[in-house]
Amino acid sequence: MQYDVVIIGGGPAGSTAAIYLARAGKRVLILEKEHFPRFHIGESLLPYNMPIFEEMGVLPALQAADFMPKKGGRFSLARGDQENAITFAEGRFTEEPVAMQVERSVFDKILLDHARESGVEVREGWMVESYAISEQDGVTVTASSEYEETFQASFLLDASGLVNFTANREKLRQYYPNLQKIAIYGHFTGVDFSQHERQKTETHIACFGDSWFWIIPFSEKKVSIGLVLDRSAVKESGLTTEQIFQNAIDSSPNVSQMMLNSARIGALHVTSDYSYSNDKLVGPRLVRIGDAVGFLDPVFSSGVYLACVTARAGAQSVIDALDSSKALSPSMKAYEKQTRCNLKRYREIIELFYDRSFIEILLQPEGVLSWPCAINAVLAGRLDLPWALRWRLKTFLWFARIHHRFGLVKRMDFG
Repeated sequence: MQYDVVIIGGGPAGSTAAIYLARAGKRVLILEKEHFPRFHIGESLLPYNMPIFEEMGVLPALQAADFMPKKGGRFSLARGDQENAITFAEGRFTEEPVAMQVERSVFDKILLDHARESGVEVREGWMVESYAISEQDGVTVTASSEYEETFQASFLLDASGLVNFTANREKLRQYYPNLQKIAIYGHFTGVDFSQHERQKTETHIACFGDSWFWIIPFSEKKVSIGLVLDRSAVKESGLTTEQIFQNAIDSSPNVSQMMLNSARIGALHVTSDYSYSNDKLVGPRLVRIGDAVGFLDPVFSSGVYLACVTARAGAQSVIDALDSSKALSPSMKAYEKQTRCNLKRYREIIELFYDRSFIEILLQPEGVLSWPCAINAVLAGRLDLPWALRWRLKTFLWFARIHHRFGLVKRMDFG
């Protein structure tokens, strides 16, 4: 059976791309190795996700799921009281005031079901085994479930996530040497927000200096909590991940108070070496989207947002290539260039986040240059930065680097 596009992976990137392709009249097949719903991390969305959901026509279904609202983020010292909250609605350059905190098993299934309703053929439980690309003839994909089958298409979209299916086979993965981290995480019930009621609508980042917690309430009863730390620190400690996670909780008065009467739902999960990029994002009849483009870090909750942004842009580049009968079109090359630009902006901030100087500046009261407005917009997911926002962001990052050397503001005790 001949398809216009075969997509590897039915997560947010695969589903989003499929919806845009189907609405353009293309025949699309998603091959997803798992059966939905399934557990996945990354519960926190960004406000600029919302216009994309509305454009896709899936926003009513997401609103009907009654997910928790996300109105901002809170940064604090894990071992102290100093903190600073960023509220999206108060941002001078942030046009989208609210996002959602979602249970990914539910959220991802809603998107995949919407792809089906949009006319996409979806096969769950199908593992892609191999692919072959001919610039002249098209794409051949072999996948297996209870039996093996081969599919023909004009284009292949890789939305395989951290599996990074096609790029790994082409040996394109490049790790960020200064972002080699390990995340230990799980879902919890009974987390106490009585002292911080506002945090029910925020993503909370509690910093130790060289490691940090995320606390994301995504329903009235469930909270996602994760610890991110250097891979080397885990190896040198000689402790189990359970011990490392508990020691970090015990070292943070804020976090330990919230988790005093909590209970974990299921086992702790561990993900390591997840920060990477690929040398190429497009090739003849091939476009990579979502985490198959690369993944930075969970600190600013940009994962699902960038998955949707790359999926929409990647799908449009494939539509243009199909309509112009090109195996590698100018729009595909433009997609790669813009995607690298978007990733670079987040990477610059994320790498600086792991320098204590960044947190010390971020936790300062707002100054005359309105730096927090720039951070607010970027954390909300705004990528089209006007000059008034760009110079504030650049000045903020410059000031943090200067503070690292000369101590321009009071140093903080990270414990």
